[in-house]
Amino acid sequence: MKINVLVAEIGSTTTVVNGFQDIFTSCPKFIGQGQAPTSVAEGDVNIGLKAAVDDLTKRLGVTSIKYDEMLATSSAAGGLKMTVHGLVHDMTVRAAKEAALGAGAIIHQITAGRIKRTDIKRLKEIQPNIILIAGGVDYGERDTAIYNAERIAELDLNAPVIYAGNIENQEEIKEIFAEKAVKLYCVENVYPKIDQLNIEPTRKVIQDVFEEHIIHAPGMLKVREMVNGPIIPTPGAVMEASKLLMEEIGGLITFDVGGATTDLHSVTEGSEEINRILISPEPVAKRTVEGDLGVYVNMENIVDRIGKDLLGKKLSKDIDLLIKEHTPIPKTPQQIEFVEALTQEAVLTALERHAGKLRFLYGAGGKTKVAEGKDLSSVKYIIGTGGALTRLPKGKAILSSIKEKSLINMLYPNNEATVLIDNNYIMASLGVLSKPHPEAALYLLRESLRIDEE
Repeated sequence: MKINVLVAEIGSTTTVVNGFQDIFTSCPKFIGQGQAPTSVAEGDVNIGLKAAVDDLTKRLGVTSIKYDEMLATSSAAGGLKMTVHGLVHDMTVRAAKEAALGAGAIIHQITAGRIKRTDIKRLKEIQPNIILIAGGVDYGERDTAIYNAERIAELDLNAPVIYAGNIENQEEIKEIFAEKAVKLYCVENVYPKIDQLNIEPTRKVIQDVFEEHIIHAPGMLKVREMVNGPIIPTPGAVMEASKLLMEEIGGLITFDVGGATTDLHSVTEGSEEINRILISPEPVAKRTVEGDLGVYVNMENIVDRIGKDLLGKKLSKDIDLLIKEHTPIPKTPQQIEFVEALTQEAVLTALERHAGKLRFLYGAGGKTKVAEGKDLSSVKYIIGTGGALTRLPKGKAILSSIKEKSLINMLYPNNEATVLIDNNYIMASLGVLSKPHPEAALYLLRESLRIDEE
């Protein structure tokens, strides 16, 4: 059987392949999904990828599959490890952090100001995949970024470096790394002026660097031979799909609840009313990663947040037994109910950490209302992807509970927001598909989310 496009999602535990047909027509089709355990332990992720393709072949009832294109998303190397080094935490450091997270990175270290001996020690322990240096508005402070670049260059970490700080420093930074065996990327400043974010150029370069340099998982070089299109970090792919969708249907948030983390992506301009009182700028596209909120690997963290006694009363079950019998994919009604309770807590906690808030400042002129953080009050859609929200019976109800959780002074979605589920569980695949085929990806997104049925 000949397929137009196969998209592989090579995760840390599972590899999924999604097949798409009629990709060049006005009605592209999602034809099926195959999956298999990711084979990092065997020393070659290619084994798991081929097994997932075999599974798809079997599900489609054919003897073999050929394809025109194969694209991929990957988190099989343990994610995209980054460190971020800037000048002022609430300005350039925050801007650089937003760019890194939006591209699908996992940030392991953030430093503000001149890098210290303890920071350098930690940096060497982390062994990051990418180092991002920022600092200073354009034509402003120069010394901190130069100092940090010199200290980092001395470490010879063999990780590509992205410089996204004061534009005046670019030639100096190039000189610092000129004789080092390190690939340097100089991009536009992430914080070119006071209260102005410019994170998209850095975000794009991070994804390009990932594809070019970060093929560290066992067998990924062989996967590169099979894949003839882009490979991008899986969280970055979900963000790409969310951004594409926002241009079509308006402001939205996307929850991706997984076994190890809960990611929340928001793509919204915010309301005019809140924008007028924001004390610092926020990116249109923002992602937060909650590394303690996974419904399998970090299940006990969520149980502790809820409280065993409260959870036991809510479920009328022996919580210790449910914890003991907990599996990556729940099968019994009791296991499903348990994971649904964990998922709801993960969603509400991730929202609380992501959303902005209103507060009051008091001065000589009296009380002034200001806003800080991301304004979600005008989003039109609340979207759920990831196994916990797409494969459990109460996924839609869990997301609908957000609208009932409106807290005073929190910039949460309002009651008019519509809840959508990625029914085919293909949002990450469609994010990477949107690179070469944006129109087909958008059509398939609408179909999976059943937007036209709402």
